[in-house]
Amino acid sequence: MATFKILVVDDSATDRFYLTEMLEKVGFTVSTAENGQDCIDKVELDPPDLIVMDVIMPILNGFQATRALSRNPKTAHIPVIICTGKQQATDRLWALRQGAKDCVIKPVNPQDLFAKIKALSKYGQTKA
Repeated sequence: MATFKILVVDDSATDRFYLTEMLEKVGFTVSTAENGQDCIDKVELDPPDLIVMDVIMPILNGFQATRALSRNPKTAHIPVIICTGKQQATDRLWALRQGAKDCVIKPVNPQDLFAKIKALSKYGQTKA
């Protein structure tokens, strides 16, 4: 079976580590990026199957990076899950308008994130 690759994008080293450990424990291959521009650069070189994207980051924030990825025909097929510290409906709505497929709230509940990944990806069709 092919490896399922997830790109974790967050400017916080602690959050990147937490999400990476969580995802690798269940068998995902994880790479990381420190901001939205780093994400776009890495996606061009090695496209992941799914992206978990923080919102507030330097250089290019998560909304800007998600919009750029969703408008690019070469990357529009890659699902983005926005990971935000805010529980406001307006953030979720704005994320979806930028092209995100779903949102999770920090601190991330592993079962919630895994359910969203399964629902949005071919991983859900190959693993039960």
